[in-house]
Amino acid sequence: MRATLQQTANKSPRIEQHTIYQIPLDARHGKARQLFTLWFGANLNVLTVVTGALATTIFQQSFLSAVLAILLGNLVGTIFMALHAAQGPRLGVPQMIQSRGQFGAKGAGFVVALVAFMYVGYAGTAFVTGGQSLHFIVPALSENVAILAIGAITLAGAIYGHDVIHFSTRMMTYVSGSALLLAYVWLLFITPIPGYFLTQGSFSAVGFFKMVSMGALWQLGYAPYVSDYSRYLPPDSGPRQAFWACYWGTTLGAVLPMILGALIGPAVADGNVVVAIAHLTGRVSLIVMLLLVPGVAVAGAICLYGGALALMTLGHTLVPRWRISHRARIVIAAGIFVVALLISVVGAKNFLPLYSHFNELLLYLLVPWTAVNLIDYYLIRFGDYHVPSFFAADGGIYGHYNHTALACYLVGIVVQIPFIATDLYTGPCARILGGVDLSWMVGIAVVSPVYYFAVRSLQRPLAAVPAEKS
Repeated sequence: MRATLQQTANKSPRIEQHTIYQIPLDARHGKARQLFTLWFGANLNVLTVVTGALATTIFQQSFLSAVLAILLGNLVGTIFMALHAAQGPRLGVPQMIQSRGQFGAKGAGFVVALVAFMYVGYAGTAFVTGGQSLHFIVPALSENVAILAIGAITLAGAIYGHDVIHFSTRMMTYVSGSALLLAYVWLLFITPIPGYFLTQGSFSAVGFFKMVSMGALWQLGYAPYVSDYSRYLPPDSGPRQAFWACYWGTTLGAVLPMILGALIGPAVADGNVVVAIAHLTGRVSLIVMLLLVPGVAVAGAICLYGGALALMTLGHTLVPRWRISHRARIVIAAGIFVVALLISVVGAKNFLPLYSHFNELLLYLLVPWTAVNLIDYYLIRFGDYHVPSFFAADGGIYGHYNHTALACYLVGIVVQIPFIATDLYTGPCARILGGVDLSWMVGIAVVSPVYYFAVRSLQRPLAAVPAEKS
């Protein structure tokens, strides 16, 4: 009896003990195929539907052009996201720690701070959509109280950490997947949507490429933390398997809800996608919302968890001798929760426009980082890094700053400026193109070769990486 109780206790969820440090080999576990359900389930939530709705609301595209833009943006953007995922099993560290191998111990600090800011914003958007959904299910709860309730659930998931998030997303594959299937069946076969939903709006190059950018950013937004969830995999699990599991998991998980969002876009009023879903799904709306709400909480947990890792990395950059415990991760996650909660309460009324502008800003800043990281990992060092140097007070063999990488990052931002097209600023090249924003494509196309040839020609030959003990 005592043995049985002990086995049960060992299988019960436990708060994750590891933080930003390399995962020991005896703690590695799981299969690469589990990354499919992680990213498929993580995408099945109301926020993904909201992102798809931008195509036929803010960007005023027809349904057909919206679907094409969603497909193109996700299929391209996921390539970069999945390439980052394949780094986790080999190095066993969070993505932002690994960035020290390209930018230097202190040089990576700006990107880490940017990513921490991103997590706070994404957590806030998850709280808003989750709160609106919960308010619909339980009208007695005010929207602000519902936002608080969703936030509390996400905080619990972030506190338990890696394994609980993996388990939760696996459950969302079935729970939220059922909601998505039910919504599609209802809207297409049981109570078909009005025909004008499919013909309203029209193709415009500006709106089309903005939605392509939104789809690409949706995937690029995962890049700074995708290897956080593959770092526990055994080193021999295979980068190829990790790549394809992430690629198809997140592509399918994002495209299906986004197309649903584009489909219901004409019914959205005052930026509230939740009300539009409820109105169109009629008698099954309560069931759809009940099944979708947990997915938003899981997405928020991913944001709080990743944000805590990013802020711990930033703290370690400022105080290299700080030995970070899992208790610090919990405190930091709680702090992010409070900030994100305030943002969500204040910004709920103007949610869709704020969300769109927030995504655009992130896209411009993340593109140069992802180009430098991937070129360095796959074409310069071929995945061969000295992990102890990531945590050395002096930066180890990577030093405090890699001026070549930092210069290329700045070049990546500068070359995008003429191609930016937003409500606040439109660059000269974007005006020539009729307002089409191609900035992120230009950023990747320029930074990738510039960084590669700069390293090869300007830097000294790379020193041999010191051998590590297993």
